[in-house]
Amino acid sequence: MTRRVMVAANWKMHTDAGSARDLASSVLAGLSDELSCEVVLFPPALFVEAVVTLVSGSQSRICSVGGQDLHHEDKGAFTGALAGPQIASTGARWVLVGHSERRHVFGDDDATVGRKLQAAVRAGLTPVLCVGEQLAERDAGESVAVVTRQLEAALDGFPVDQELVVAYEPVWAIGTGRTASPELAQEMHSALRAALGGRDVRILYGGSVKPANAAELMGQPDIDGVLVGGASLQADSFLQIIRAA
Repeated sequence: MTRRVMVAANWKMHTDAGSARDLASSVLAGLSDELSCEVVLFPPALFVEAVVTLVSGSQSRICSVGGQDLHHEDKGAFTGALAGPQIASTGARWVLVGHSERRHVFGDDDATVGRKLQAAVRAGLTPVLCVGEQLAERDAGESVAVVTRQLEAALDGFPVDQELVVAYEPVWAIGTGRTASPELAQEMHSALRAALGGRDVRILYGGSVKPANAAELMGQPDIDGVLVGGASLQADSFLQIIRAA
């Protein structure tokens, strides 16, 4: 089974209107029609539409855009929240769901993540479901149990034929400079693939991905790409990771 490699950029709460456009433009300028991988940019919500406009005029075959989060309701009195249909109306195609910062900073539990996953589907967005364990859970030997629980809870009632991407993000490796070894990452990706029960799903690795380790990570048989944080905020380093794919 051939799964197209994905390289995704999560800009988190970085960039302003001008620098978001500049960063997207620099990435697009460095893409080649010969690339076989898929590139997805996840800018802050305010800049999604502007980045979509840039992408639609250049390299749209290779690159697309997504939102970083969504509310589980399609509309309503939820000041400051973003609904799936609102994100989709910008031309975005993707949305992150269950990122570790949403889980551990903002309190999204497994049930909330599951509802957001369903909301993404209703809006016509393809979700990138993030799962991952904290350091204490890894030290306790609970890593596989934690990530499979998160996966199975989110997919309860999720259509088998619905497109989905999963991103494994060991929380202890996000923004810390620590990276799971390729062997450790492969072990977790293999466990997730088994838990997916035959679904044709790409599984990305996220957690201090850099140009220096990207190729080795993506060389593992069950790692179908990477979700990049800090290294995606500089076009040069992000383009190096894309080329490694």
